[in-house]
Amino acid sequence: MRLDKDRFWYVQADGEFETWLRAHGLGMEVQISDPDSWVTQVQGPRSLDVLAVACDDGMPDKFNYFDVTKCRMGGQSLLVSRTGWTGELGFQIYTNGDETDGEALWNHLMVAGEAFGMLSSGLESMGIRRIEAGILDNGTDMDQTMTPFQANLGRFVDLDKAVFIGRDALLHADRRPLLFGLTCQTSIPRAGLNVRQGSKIIGRMTTGAWSPFLDCGIGYIRLFEAEDHRPGKPVTLMESDEQTHAAEIVSLPFYDEKKEIPRGLDVTIPER
Repeated sequence: MRLDKDRFWYVQADGEFETWLRAHGLGMEVQISDPDSWVTQVQGPRSLDVLAVACDDGMPDKFNYFDVTKCRMGGQSLLVSRTGWTGELGFQIYTNGDETDGEALWNHLMVAGEAFGMLSSGLESMGIRRIEAGILDNGTDMDQTMTPFQANLGRFVDLDKAVFIGRDALLHADRRPLLFGLTCQTSIPRAGLNVRQGSKIIGRMTTGAWSPFLDCGIGYIRLFEAEDHRPGKPVTLMESDEQTHAAEIVSLPFYDEKKEIPRGLDVTIPER
Protein backbone atom coordinates (compact mmCIF):
# COMPACT_ATOMS: atom_id res chain seq x y z
CA MET A 1 0.00 0.00 0.00
CA ARG A 2 1.42 3.36 -1.00
CA LEU A 3 0.78 5.75 1.88
CA ASP A 4 2.91 8.61 0.55
CA LYS A 5 5.34 9.38 -2.27
CA ASP A 6 8.14 7.51 -0.52
CA ARG A 7 6.30 5.45 2.14
CA PHE A 8 4.82 2.01 1.67
CA TRP A 9 3.26 -0.70 3.81
CA TYR A 10 3.49 -4.34 2.88
CA VAL A 11 0.93 -6.64 4.52
CA GLN A 12 2.80 -9.78 5.58
CA ALA A 13 1.29 -12.99 4.23
CA ASP A 14 2.52 -16.53 4.93
CA GLY A 15 6.25 -16.94 4.36
CA GLU A 16 9.39 -14.92 5.02
CA PHE A 17 9.60 -11.48 3.44
CA GLU A 18 11.26 -8.95 5.76
CA THR A 19 14.73 -10.47 5.35
CA TRP A 20 14.24 -10.42 1.56
CA LEU A 21 13.47 -6.69 1.76
CA ARG A 22 16.51 -6.05 3.90
CA ALA A 23 18.80 -8.01 1.57
CA HIS A 24 17.67 -6.10 -1.51
CA GLY A 25 17.66 -2.80 0.35
CA LEU A 26 21.42 -2.89 0.92
CA GLY A 27 23.10 0.15 -0.57
CA MET A 28 19.81 2.00 -1.04
CA GLU A 29 18.38 4.98 0.81
CA VAL A 30 15.60 3.00 2.46
CA GLN A 31 14.47 2.25 5.99
CA ILE A 32 12.63 -1.01 6.71
CA SER A 33 10.63 -1.32 9.92
CA ASP A 34 7.65 -3.13 11.43
CA PRO A 35 4.71 -0.73 12.14
CA ASP A 36 3.31 -3.21 14.71
CA SER A 37 -0.10 -3.14 13.05
CA TRP A 38 -2.85 -5.75 13.25
CA VAL A 39 -5.56 -6.21 10.67
CA THR A 40 -9.22 -7.21 10.66
CA GLN A 41 -11.72 -7.12 7.84
CA VAL A 42 -15.40 -6.72 7.03
CA GLN A 43 -16.54 -8.54 3.90
CA GLY A 44 -19.83 -8.92 2.05
CA PRO A 45 -22.46 -7.03 0.02
CA ARG A 46 -23.32 -4.68 2.92
CA SER A 47 -19.73 -4.08 4.05
CA LEU A 48 -19.47 -0.52 2.72
CA ASP A 49 -22.72 0.32 4.51
CA VAL A 50 -21.00 -0.80 7.72
CA LEU A 51 -17.96 1.32 6.86
CA ALA A 52 -20.09 4.44 6.32
CA VAL A 53 -21.58 4.04 9.81
CA ALA A 54 -18.30 3.02 11.49
CA CYS A 55 -16.33 6.04 10.21
CA ASP A 56 -16.78 9.13 12.38
CA ASP A 57 -16.96 11.35 9.29
CA GLY A 58 -18.99 8.97 7.12
CA MET A 59 -17.90 7.10 3.99
CA PRO A 60 -14.39 8.09 2.79
CA ASP A 61 -14.31 10.06 -0.48
CA LYS A 62 -13.36 8.25 -3.70
CA PHE A 63 -12.76 4.95 -1.91
CA ASN A 64 -12.38 2.66 -4.93
CA TYR A 65 -11.33 -0.98 -5.27
CA PHE A 66 -7.77 -1.39 -3.87
CA ASP A 67 -7.66 2.18 -2.53
CA VAL A 68 -6.22 2.94 0.92
CA THR A 69 -7.10 5.87 3.17
CA LYS A 70 -6.90 7.18 6.72
CA CYS A 71 -10.07 7.58 8.77
CA ARG A 72 -11.34 7.78 12.34
CA MET A 73 -13.52 5.15 13.93
CA GLY A 74 -14.84 5.69 17.44
CA GLY A 75 -12.35 8.52 17.86
CA GLN A 76 -9.36 6.38 16.82
CA SER A 77 -7.10 7.09 13.82
CA LEU A 78 -6.80 4.03 11.56
CA LEU A 79 -5.78 2.93 8.09
CA VAL A 80 -8.46 1.35 5.86
CA SER A 81 -8.07 -0.40 2.47
CA ARG A 82 -10.66 -1.61 -0.05
CA THR A 83 -9.22 -5.12 -0.05
CA GLY A 84 -9.85 -8.52 1.52
CA TRP A 85 -9.15 -12.25 1.51
CA THR A 86 -12.52 -13.37 0.19
CA GLY A 87 -13.18 -12.00 -3.29
CA GLU A 88 -16.12 -10.10 -1.79
CA LEU A 89 -16.90 -6.41 -1.56
CA GLY A 90 -15.17 -5.36 1.62
CA PHE A 91 -12.51 -3.47 3.50
CA GLN A 92 -9.64 -4.09 5.89
CA ILE A 93 -8.72 -2.06 8.97
CA TYR A 94 -5.13 -1.67 10.23
CA THR A 95 -4.40 -0.70 13.82
CA ASN A 96 -1.91 2.01 14.78
CA GLY A 97 0.39 0.09 17.12
CA ASP A 98 -0.07 0.65 20.85
CA GLU A 99 -2.09 3.78 20.14
CA THR A 100 -5.09 1.66 19.10
CA ASP A 101 -7.50 0.28 21.68
CA GLY A 102 -8.34 -3.02 19.98
CA GLU A 103 -11.24 -3.93 22.25
CA ALA A 104 -12.88 -0.53 21.79
CA LEU A 105 -12.43 -0.77 18.01
CA TRP A 106 -14.00 -4.25 17.94
CA ASN A 107 -17.01 -3.14 19.96
CA HIS A 108 -17.41 -0.05 17.77
CA LEU A 109 -17.43 -2.20 14.61
CA MET A 110 -19.94 -4.69 15.99
CA VAL A 111 -22.33 -1.89 16.89
CA ALA A 112 -21.91 -0.33 13.42
CA GLY A 113 -22.64 -3.65 11.72
CA GLU A 114 -25.58 -4.71 13.86
CA ALA A 115 -28.22 -3.05 11.65
CA PHE A 116 -26.82 -4.85 8.59
CA GLY A 117 -26.77 -8.34 10.11
CA MET A 118 -22.98 -8.46 10.44
CA LEU A 119 -21.58 -11.55 12.17
CA SER A 120 -18.11 -12.18 13.59
CA SER A 121 -16.28 -15.29 12.38
CA GLY A 122 -12.82 -16.79 12.01
CA LEU A 123 -10.63 -17.33 8.97
CA GLU A 124 -11.99 -20.82 8.35
CA SER A 125 -15.37 -19.40 7.34
CA MET A 126 -13.70 -17.04 4.87
CA GLY A 127 -11.48 -19.83 3.55
CA ILE A 128 -14.29 -21.32 1.46
CA ARG A 129 -14.90 -17.99 -0.23
CA ARG A 130 -11.21 -17.37 -0.92
CA ILE A 131 -11.01 -20.75 -2.70
CA GLU A 132 -14.08 -19.89 -4.79
CA ALA A 133 -12.39 -16.59 -5.68
CA GLY A 134 -9.14 -18.28 -6.76
CA ILE A 135 -7.02 -16.55 -4.09
CA LEU A 136 -3.81 -18.50 -3.41
CA ASP A 137 -2.08 -19.04 -0.08
CA ASN A 138 1.70 -18.84 -0.09
CA GLY A 139 3.48 -21.97 1.10
CA THR A 140 0.52 -24.28 0.45
CA ASP A 141 -1.05 -23.52 -2.92
CA MET A 142 2.17 -22.03 -4.28
CA ASP A 143 5.74 -22.07 -3.00
CA GLN A 144 9.32 -21.08 -3.85
CA THR A 145 9.76 -24.07 -6.19
CA MET A 146 7.20 -22.59 -8.62
CA THR A 147 7.46 -19.77 -11.13
CA PRO A 148 4.58 -17.29 -11.45
CA PHE A 149 3.65 -19.07 -14.68
CA GLN A 150 3.38 -22.45 -12.93
CA ALA A 151 1.23 -20.85 -10.20
CA ASN A 152 -1.10 -19.57 -12.96
CA LEU A 153 -0.09 -15.98 -12.17
CA GLY A 154 1.63 -15.26 -15.47
CA ARG A 155 -0.81 -12.43 -16.21
CA PHE A 156 0.92 -10.40 -13.49
CA VAL A 157 4.38 -10.75 -15.09
CA ASP A 158 5.36 -7.85 -17.37
CA LEU A 159 8.31 -9.08 -19.39
CA ASP A 160 8.32 -5.80 -21.32
CA LYS A 161 9.60 -4.13 -18.16
CA ALA A 162 13.35 -3.68 -18.62
CA VAL A 163 14.59 -4.72 -15.18
CA PHE A 164 13.16 -6.67 -12.25
CA ILE A 165 14.40 -9.51 -10.06
CA GLY A 166 13.97 -12.84 -11.81
CA ARG A 167 13.31 -11.41 -15.28
CA ASP A 168 16.13 -13.28 -17.01
CA ALA A 169 14.99 -16.61 -15.59
CA LEU A 170 11.36 -15.99 -16.51
CA LEU A 171 12.24 -15.07 -20.09
CA HIS A 172 13.23 -18.67 -20.71
CA ALA A 173 10.83 -20.40 -18.31
CA ASP A 174 8.07 -22.80 -19.32
CA ARG A 175 4.93 -20.67 -19.33
CA ARG A 176 2.44 -23.50 -18.98
CA PRO A 177 0.53 -23.42 -15.67
CA LEU A 178 0.51 -26.24 -13.14
CA LEU A 179 -2.23 -24.93 -10.85
CA PHE A 180 -5.93 -25.22 -11.67
CA GLY A 181 -9.29 -25.55 -9.99
CA LEU A 182 -11.07 -28.85 -9.49
CA THR A 183 -14.75 -29.59 -8.87
CA CYS A 184 -16.28 -32.79 -7.52
CA GLN A 185 -20.01 -33.39 -7.10
CA THR A 186 -19.73 -36.21 -4.56
CA SER A 187 -16.78 -35.39 -2.30
CA ILE A 188 -14.55 -32.62 -0.93
CA PRO A 189 -11.15 -32.52 -2.73
CA ARG A 190 -9.15 -32.00 0.46
CA ALA A 191 -5.46 -31.06 0.62
CA GLY A 192 -3.10 -33.95 -0.03
CA LEU A 193 -5.49 -36.13 -2.06
CA ASN A 194 -4.19 -37.46 -5.35
CA VAL A 195 -5.89 -36.91 -8.70
CA ARG A 196 -5.76 -39.48 -11.47
CA GLN A 197 -6.37 -39.41 -15.19
CA GLY A 198 -6.84 -42.92 -16.43
CA SER A 199 -4.32 -45.00 -14.50
CA LYS A 200 -1.82 -42.17 -14.05
CA ILE A 201 -1.65 -39.91 -10.98
CA ILE A 202 -1.31 -36.43 -12.50
CA GLY A 203 -1.47 -34.14 -9.49
CA ARG A 204 -2.32 -33.50 -5.86
CA MET A 205 -4.81 -31.22 -4.16
CA THR A 206 -3.39 -28.25 -2.23
CA THR A 207 -6.66 -27.18 -0.58
CA GLY A 208 -10.37 -27.89 -0.77
CA ALA A 209 -13.80 -27.23 0.71
CA TRP A 210 -17.50 -27.73 0.08
CA SER A 211 -18.94 -24.70 -1.70
CA PRO A 212 -22.48 -23.92 -0.52
CA PHE A 213 -22.90 -21.53 -3.45
CA LEU A 214 -21.84 -24.01 -6.15
CA ASP A 215 -23.20 -27.02 -4.19
CA CYS A 216 -20.15 -29.16 -4.87
CA GLY A 217 -16.65 -29.85 -3.64
CA ILE A 218 -13.99 -27.42 -4.89
CA GLY A 219 -10.24 -27.07 -4.53
CA TYR A 220 -6.93 -26.43 -6.24
CA ILE A 221 -4.99 -29.13 -8.03
CA ARG A 222 -1.25 -28.82 -8.56
CA LEU A 223 -0.18 -30.90 -11.55
CA PHE A 224 3.10 -32.78 -11.50
CA GLU A 225 3.83 -32.06 -15.15
CA ALA A 226 2.75 -29.30 -17.54
CA GLU A 227 1.04 -31.68 -19.90
CA ASP A 228 -2.19 -31.18 -21.81
CA HIS A 229 -4.57 -31.08 -18.82
CA ARG A 230 -6.76 -28.23 -19.93
CA PRO A 231 -9.87 -27.12 -18.02
CA GLY A 232 -12.84 -29.30 -18.85
CA LYS A 233 -10.97 -32.59 -18.68
CA PRO A 234 -12.56 -35.33 -16.55
CA VAL A 235 -10.33 -36.78 -13.82
CA THR A 236 -10.68 -39.02 -10.77
CA LEU A 237 -10.28 -37.84 -7.19
CA MET A 238 -8.73 -40.50 -4.97
CA GLU A 239 -9.77 -40.56 -1.31
CA SER A 240 -7.35 -41.67 1.41
CA ASP A 241 -9.46 -44.85 1.89
CA GLU A 242 -9.02 -45.59 -1.84
CA GLN A 243 -12.58 -44.59 -2.77
CA THR A 244 -12.76 -42.68 -6.05
CA HIS A 245 -14.95 -39.83 -7.25
CA ALA A 246 -15.49 -38.32 -10.67
CA ALA A 247 -14.09 -34.79 -10.87
CA GLU A 248 -13.23 -32.12 -13.42
CA ILE A 249 -10.32 -29.70 -13.90
CA VAL A 250 -11.63 -26.13 -14.24
CA SER A 251 -10.28 -22.61 -14.63
CA LEU A 252 -9.80 -20.27 -11.68
CA PRO A 253 -11.62 -18.47 -10.22
CA PHE A 254 -14.66 -20.71 -9.90
CA TYR A 255 -16.93 -17.73 -10.66
CA ASP A 256 -16.88 -13.92 -10.96
CA GLU A 257 -13.94 -13.95 -13.37
CA LYS A 258 -14.19 -10.18 -13.94
CA LYS A 259 -14.13 -9.44 -10.18
CA GLU A 260 -17.42 -7.56 -10.33
CA ILE A 261 -18.24 -8.56 -6.74
CA PRO A 262 -15.26 -6.93 -4.96
CA ARG A 263 -15.64 -3.90 -7.22
CA GLY A 264 -19.20 -3.47 -6.00
CA LEU A 265 -20.71 -3.98 -9.46
CA ASP A 266 -22.56 -7.12 -8.33
CA VAL A 267 -24.05 -6.93 -4.83
CA THR A 268 -26.50 -9.81 -5.26
CA ILE A 269 -26.94 -11.79 -2.07
CA PRO A 270 -27.26 -15.52 -2.97
CA GLU A 271 -30.28 -17.34 -1.60
CA ARG A 272 -29.48 -19.95 1.04
